[in-house]
Amino acid sequence: MPKRILALGLGNILNRDEGAGVYALKELEKILPEAIKSQVELVDGGVLGMDLLPYVERASHLLVLDAVDIGAQPGEVREYAKDEIELFYHGRISWHQLGFQEVLAVAKVRGKYPENVYLIGAQPADIKAGIRLSRKVNNSVQKMAKRAAEVLESWLGEIKKKKI
Repeated sequence: MPKRILALGLGNILNRDEGAGVYALKELEKILPEAIKSQVELVDGGVLGMDLLPYVERASHLLVLDAVDIGAQPGEVREYAKDEIELFYHGRISWHQLGFQEVLAVAKVRGKYPENVYLIGAQPADIKAGIRLSRKVNNSVQKMAKRAAEVLESWLGEIKKKKI
């Protein structure tokens, strides 16, 4: 079965920093070399929740960009690999997060969980209604995008090695 790499930006851009994942995806699209972009599906998942299940289940490699409430300093970027990502999120900062955790849980139960899952998230400073990111999270979006490009490049390198 061919490998399918998906980069998924999550969040509500109408709630300031809650949209960090969507903004990071847009930045990733700008900086990603065409050679990599042509091999990766970039999806603005917004707040689609369970509607993202088909995308997740078709992916062999899933990179998620999102705002994550981890009790850190505003703008702090954290990364989590497959086993570190909780399938059932007990605290949430927005409705889409609970929905996306359910997407991952359903994919796992159905035996269609991606073999590689990676989350890059930024601690939000402000998730009130508004259309601009806070200064701290705006800076974090750049870091998220750069790190996402590195992860995607690494995955593509691993896949290429396995084919040789």
